[in-house]
Amino acid sequence: MTGETTVSTAARIHGRSAQRRVLRALLDQLPTRGGPLLVTGEPGLGRTALLSWTAGSFRTGPVFRLAPGREPDGAGPTPGELLAVLRAAARRAPALVCVDDAHLLDTSARAALGHAAERLPAADRVGLLVSVAGHRAVDPDFAPLPTLRLDPLTPPRAAALLDDATDGAADPAVRERLVAEAEGNPALLLALVRRLSPAELRGRLPLPAPLADAATLAAVAGGAHTCRSAAAGDLLLTVAAAVQASDGPDVDAGLVLDAVRRLRTPPAVAERPGPPPEPPEPAAVPGRREALPEQLAQGGDRLRFHSALVRRTVHATAAPERRRAVHRALAEALENGGRRLPGLLHRSWSLTGPAPAQSLADRLASAAGDGAVPAPYGLRATAYARAADLTADGATRAERYTAAAEQYLLAGRPDRARPLLAAARARAAPAAVRGRAELVRGLTELRDGPVGDAHQSLLLAASLLAGDAPADAATAALAAADAAWAAGDLEGCLATLAPGSPRAGEPAARPHTGAELPGKHPATVVRDHGAGMRALLQGRLDRAAAPLGQVVERGRTDHRPEALLRSAAAALLLGNVDAARRAGARALAAARQLGSETLVPQALEYLAYAELRAGRHPQARAHAEEGLRVALRTGQRNTAAHHRAVLALAASIEEDPDTVARHVTAALSTARRHGLAQAATLAQWAEARADLGRGRPFDAADRLGLLVLPGPGRGHFAVWRLAVPCFVEAAVLAGRHEDAAGVLTDFADWAAFGADRQAAAQLARCRALLAPPEGADGLYRRALDRHDEAGGDFERARTALLYGKWLRRRRRPREARDRLGTALAGFERSGAGVWATQARDELRALGAAPHGRGSGALTRLTPQQLRIARHVAEGATNREVALTLAVSTRTVDYHLRRVFAALGIRSRLELARVVGQAERAGPAEKTGAQP
Repeated sequence: MTGETTVSTAARIHGRSAQRRVLRALLDQLPTRGGPLLVTGEPGLGRTALLSWTAGSFRTGPVFRLAPGREPDGAGPTPGELLAVLRAAARRAPALVCVDDAHLLDTSARAALGHAAERLPAADRVGLLVSVAGHRAVDPDFAPLPTLRLDPLTPPRAAALLDDATDGAADPAVRERLVAEAEGNPALLLALVRRLSPAELRGRLPLPAPLADAATLAAVAGGAHTCRSAAAGDLLLTVAAAVQASDGPDVDAGLVLDAVRRLRTPPAVAERPGPPPEPPEPAAVPGRREALPEQLAQGGDRLRFHSALVRRTVHATAAPERRRAVHRALAEALENGGRRLPGLLHRSWSLTGPAPAQSLADRLASAAGDGAVPAPYGLRATAYARAADLTADGATRAERYTAAAEQYLLAGRPDRARPLLAAARARAAPAAVRGRAELVRGLTELRDGPVGDAHQSLLLAASLLAGDAPADAATAALAAADAAWAAGDLEGCLATLAPGSPRAGEPAARPHTGAELPGKHPATVVRDHGAGMRALLQGRLDRAAAPLGQVVERGRTDHRPEALLRSAAAALLLGNVDAARRAGARALAAARQLGSETLVPQALEYLAYAELRAGRHPQARAHAEEGLRVALRTGQRNTAAHHRAVLALAASIEEDPDTVARHVTAALSTARRHGLAQAATLAQWAEARADLGRGRPFDAADRLGLLVLPGPGRGHFAVWRLAVPCFVEAAVLAGRHEDAAGVLTDFADWAAFGADRQAAAQLARCRALLAPPEGADGLYRRALDRHDEAGGDFERARTALLYGKWLRRRRRPREARDRLGTALAGFERSGAGVWATQARDELRALGAAPHGRGSGALTRLTPQQLRIARHVAEGATNREVALTLAVSTRTVDYHLRRVFAALGIRSRLELARVVGQAERAGPAEKTGAQP
């Protein structure tokens, strides 16, 4: 082991914000205490770059770099010697020790480093940062250390890296192909860029095939794919080949064992009846854990690679003859077990050369479209794409590429669907095939692209499909209306739903693929939903209720996720929140059961909106958080933007302004690029509601005025009315009474419409805010009565708060105290911390503080407030607290003001006394002793 002391500048690094926060926290604590941290990730994910960034960011002491040396095994330092060196390094100043590629250290050095890391006292102010490769299991010497794992970059992060590397010169289609091919590995992404010529990068020449060739993969893997024996190499290649037709990163160990035996059996012996014999010599096989190559991991009866990059490299760098033999062995093993579809896939990969093989292509397409055969969407997509590759006829090939894209869309892989749609478009095909491709393209763009483009693609699909597939044409038209709705294009939405648009008919005959395209519904559902939407947009609830009600009712007995999603959407349009929640929950269960990664975040989106409409913000947040994770994982940025908007709205009633700002920024970033007017309006409403809750009515009125007042910038036609009550409250507090009164006429029409159960109560509240003193009292009481009929803790609490404030200012303290206490209880039950603070402040102004200063006061703080209070009570500055908790100083300032208000104190000294009393009283209270 060798070492050097360096002073360097921080390296530039893309993404990794979460990891950098962890490393920054490690550096910030070094002046007082040290500690170890293990960083791991597959080759190419940037372990070395992250260590360099950390070293360059450390300014308060020396940085020591330890690297694998050339000492013979056993000649390195002992654990005691290494520990003494590390402790000596920090005697004068805090020190950072970086050990990159620690897995390459010899046995004794690894043991010494692991022993020293475990026993390094925190008081020694040494930060020990150890990096190990993630293509193999972590060494037992390092296993006890806290671990920071590097995952692949998300598609947006990878795209940002690509734009930076190419100065934005990449053609959009090429850009998407590169990001998909790199699978989040930054080193591989940059290697692919270097492989392309400027003409290829700009889309003027076709991309090389394969895009990630063996040489590029091997260069990034850096030898991590090599093994010590032919037997281990066969096992690695067999697992790598088997994963290509597997639903996930792991494969059945029994299948691999069977294929390895067949691979090692001479052809003459293999032709004999009966199972293949055991291999003639010992080999690394599943079941003998100690014999597995280091690149593999075994869990139960499943095998997988530690690294996806290494798996790809093993398959790409194998000799073509050996690779075909492995696929042939896997095909025989699968066919022998009755698994037709994956067996045919491996059989197709065992062919020599790129020539068409029509018989095999037809069998493969037939198996992919057999709904009686259980198979995941991704496997069907792979089979259709491979069948297309083996097909000579251009029209049939285009049809199969389209079918593959459809299955990839259902699997939540729009990045793989788009290149297949481009390949289908490049070939002459009948109108029905081209229409099907445009339908898939439009649905892909609806979830992850400009919704204006989606609208046009779906209209074209409806036109092309009208003659041969009227049901699919109607489905395309309804999806086009969805795109216009998302864009806030009221005229486009109405035009698409006009009687002259393609209407639903009998479905055209086509192969059943085991699952329908997202948006595909029975003819009656399409007809009723379209008619109901049009009537609703025309302001004719009497005409909308019957067809939309039929869609809702069908959702009570239908089990398909697509029909259930339409049922949930129709219920939301009618204001039937309970029915929307039921249909959304059933759609979520059905989508999960089918394994449709595309439909899961959509079901969660409807659930989250229904919970918001019902005033159940914590439940809405839970659904939106899960929906956001799935949407980002499956490349559905538009759906992710809607989930971000829901999260911003949920957070706007809580106490952390940074959370609202983060979700609003992310939602608007996508909404503005892709024309998502609905998501943008919701996000901006959330931002304004957060201002209003924090006592900033002028800011709130300015933001909301842009959304609700007449003009070209008015918000989405189906959303802006929901924000009117917030605007009226903010405008009255800001002295803009005329503006507030001006929007009530439209809102009164909306309340009379009956699609929002809270609207009537909110209308009475708004009128009370604008009424003279002699009329306000009755209006507030009427609003509370309407809230009792509609339900919803949060909105009722807001009315009670405003009524309590009004009563207090009219010198009616007893009545005010009752209303404010009711408001406080409602806000606390809703998780509306920022509004609860307003209620507490009003109660305190009445001399009716809601709780005292002892330990009971601390129990009323939020968890974040309590953490901050304890740090401050210990003497920490706001900046130190911010660094410790990885938040901004603005957030600490905000929470600390709330802590002071909640506890009725004015100084840090008082806070320290209150916290100290509470901490001392805590144990006595738990044991029943007197303090």
